[in-house]
Amino acid sequence: MAPAITTLAADAPELSAANTGFMLICSALVMLMTPALAFFYGGMVRVKSTLNMLMMSFISLGIVTILWVLFGFSLAFGTDIGSIIGWSSDYVGLSGIGVTELWDGYTIPVYVFAVFQLMFAILTPALISGALADRVKFTAWALFITLWVTVVYFPVAHWVWGAGGWLFEMGVIDFAGGTAVHINAGAAALGVILVIGKRVGFKKDPMRPHSLPLVMLGAGLLWFGWFGFNAGSWLGNDDGVGAVMFVNTQVATAAAMLAWLAYEKIRHGAFTTLGAASGAVAGLVAITPSGGAVSPLGAIAIGVIAGLLCAMAVGLKYKFGYDDSLDVIGVHLVGGVLGSLLVGLFATGGVQSDVKGLFYGGGLEQLGKQAIGVFAVLAYSLIASAILALIIDKTMGMRVSEDDEVSGIDQVEHAETAYDFSGAGGGASSRSTAAPAPAVTENKKVDA
Repeated sequence: MAPAITTLAADAPELSAANTGFMLICSALVMLMTPALAFFYGGMVRVKSTLNMLMMSFISLGIVTILWVLFGFSLAFGTDIGSIIGWSSDYVGLSGIGVTELWDGYTIPVYVFAVFQLMFAILTPALISGALADRVKFTAWALFITLWVTVVYFPVAHWVWGAGGWLFEMGVIDFAGGTAVHINAGAAALGVILVIGKRVGFKKDPMRPHSLPLVMLGAGLLWFGWFGFNAGSWLGNDDGVGAVMFVNTQVATAAAMLAWLAYEKIRHGAFTTLGAASGAVAGLVAITPSGGAVSPLGAIAIGVIAGLLCAMAVGLKYKFGYDDSLDVIGVHLVGGVLGSLLVGLFATGGVQSDVKGLFYGGGLEQLGKQAIGVFAVLAYSLIASAILALIIDKTMGMRVSEDDEVSGIDQVEHAETAYDFSGAGGGASSRSTAAPAPAVTENKKVDA
């Protein structure tokens, strides 16, 4: 036992090496989700935008980490101010935190809680980037992340998870981020899209994924990392709730993937790899807020509902004319809304709390609370994100030029390309004497 802990009152929690080690592993798993997301999104775009898509996720690792240490942790989890925001001077720069100081009511150090929550803060703006593929200046995106986490994410995290936050005090259940992460990111994506507009060629040119293996790799790594994201959110292993969340994460993800594939087969006649990956992510999103409150059977139901409705929702962009490049709205916003609301139906009252949903005799009270949380976060993020995007667009410009978008944002913004085939064989003489096959030429046009 560390000497500093021996001075605590007899009934106070003591530092648990097991819980601390578990949470450090979970933090690393959640960190992995941001590179995983980069692969998932990077495979879904056309080849000329691959590196930009990867960088839009990776830059969040840099920017949000520094902001979190400087003031973000204090704003999100500091002493409550008016149920809207937090602030604790000891958390500024993480300078006033003792090495063995425990997070209030838990057996893990404050440092461990802070780094676990940091990984959530990093991932959330990265999720937004998938809706903006092909057309956003990298400098504008970096500035948007800086402003967005400060104005939107840090306050919303306090509302939902901070002691004294108004949604937390109301009793809104969000185990691991249905509102604070997925609805928040999905609504922000819609707000920015409404400001910056559609890609050149939207609904006209084929914009197929350039590398489905990358998509599947990213989805698999997201699934893996999500166990830390979800099970770790109970901050320990002392009562079995985290184990239930782990099981429900697997169950709902599997159910959603199967439901999405079934929908695809009925609607389009094929089981696609993109559908499998998207269905899995939809299930992960939906179980995130609800998995600590439901049984495994409830998790199956939530997964099936999310898989079907998210699969239907991704086509809404063609009906309503908003260009959500990689279906952030259809998967994360819709999935987050579904998972958050379904707590009010499927909560058993026997896992993370005694709150029961409608199907377990709890009436409509919890469903009403969940709806308030859902639409409060959705409205705030949508409006604030649109305003931030508009300010950036009117000052420095949010989009690259049309010519740069058509020629390829990778070369323009990063002076690189994802794949270099210059040394792959075939010299000048062979190229001059052999005419290119028409099918290859067409593929190159499509990929571009």
